Amino acid sequence: MNLGMPEILVILVVALLIFGPKKLPELGRSLGQSIREFKRGAQEIREELEKSVEVKEEPKPAPGPRPQEEPKA
Repeated sequence: MNLGMPEILVILVVALLIFGPKKLPELGRSLGQSIREFKRGAQEIREELEKSVEVKEEPKPAPGPRPQEEPKA
């Protein structure tokens, strides 16, 4: 979905006609806050997923031969 300048202007004019000039800045502010919160939540989810992948990728020590104890004489 690619919006150009004419489409954005039409959307803004329609929004201005529907909501009025006094309500438009308040709507823009709340939309901006919603977008910021969504991005923050998406970033937190991404970080949690990366942490879980890092934990799974850590190599576990391979069980090797145990050193044998020397008999004491």
